Amino acid sequence: DEPSEWEKAELDQAQVEQRIKDYNNQINSNLFMSLNKDGSYTGFIKVQLKLARPVSVPATKRVPSLQAGRPGPRTQGVKRRTSFYLPKGTVKHLHIFSYTRASEVIDALLRKFTVIDNPRKFALFERSEKDEQVYLRKLADEEQPLRLRLLAGPSEKVLSFVMKENETGEVNWDAFTLPELHNFLRILQREEEEHVRQLRHRYACCRQKMQEAL
Repeated sequence: DEPSEWEKAELDQAQVEQRIKDYNNQINSNLFMSLNKDGSYTGFIKVQLKLARPVSVPATKRVPSLQAGRPGPRTQGVKRRTSFYLPKGTVKHLHIFSYTRASEVIDALLRKFTVIDNPRKFALFERSEKDEQVYLRKLADEEQPLRLRLLAGPSEKVLSFVMKENETGEVNWDAFTLPELHNFLRILQREEEEHVRQLRHRYACCRQKMQEAL
């Protein structure tokens, strides 16, 4: 995608310092930005997670130890994974540096939620509202979200961040594990059954109304 107007902007040190002061004066919270001695700055970004597919997290199953007679723990962990949907509207604040890249933000979010999926399955998007239209732009890996936040100001309508699946045309199913693929099949089956049930109900209602009219 083409860089946004904020990504193209170039600021010198004095302009950065003034922007930080203006930004801090506009916010109604304690999520301030701070200028560092080396010229970088730190601050907070809010990311909304809008994931359509389930994510994988580690699940540890406790099983009896085969050497229970020896001193120490009687159980040992067997690493497994389980999949679940993150609640809709999940939001996370991250404290990052001005040089933190979009790919590093994705890594940090996955760690926060202990998601063990490949980070390449996800992408960070810039969301903006203009003239009652919503625009989404996928950030390149090397783009710096806090810099975009500073340049755009604190308004969520002007700029907000969303993490979604990394849709690049066809889904790369080879990136998923067998348990994930089996889980997707079960989910698709449930969705198909629910869709069929709704269609049958709708046609049954139409048929009943026509019979009543006759």
